[in-house]
Amino acid sequence: MIWIILAVVVLLVIFGVIGFNRLRTQDVRADEALGGIDVQLTRRADLIPNLVNTVKGYAAHEKGVFEAVTEARARVAKATADGSVAEKSAAQGALDQALVNVMAVAEAYPDLKASANFIQLQQQLAETENQLSFARQYYNDAAATLNTSVRTIPWMFFSGLAGVKARDFYDAPAGQETPPTVSF
Repeated sequence: MIWIILAVVVLLVIFGVIGFNRLRTQDVRADEALGGIDVQLTRRADLIPNLVNTVKGYAAHEKGVFEAVTEARARVAKATADGSVAEKSAAQGALDQALVNVMAVAEAYPDLKASANFIQLQQQLAETENQLSFARQYYNDAAATLNTSVRTIPWMFFSGLAGVKARDFYDAPAGQETPPTVSF
């Protein structure tokens, strides 16, 4: 009888360790995925000054647009450093709008659209947008896996012990469901 009780206790401890480790692993994956979004947002924000400086040479009188870009870039940096998922999403939306405004200014200058620097920056931004989209999807997948575990039996019993809770999904800011289109 003692061996049966001991075997049940050992099995429960093993099951507890497996549950704890599973939840902690999924939480780490979600953190890693959120870090991937931060990396892409930072890369994108770092490309913006180059784009702005290229456009500035052609459109020196568009000061308000460049100030808005600088402010949006600062919001992204702050949100990336210590913001919630919602703050990161809102900062991304502001930067998206600022980029649309810069591209609108660029449309007014035909010589700029033919500039090799401008074309290269556009390509880098497009690549970054694709990587950012992938990073958001990767995070949402990791959050969904974690949220499913935290909310279903038997793993939900270990979530408090593991210090893991459900995560918010990374939603596109209102009006940003599709990428901005800029035609030249």
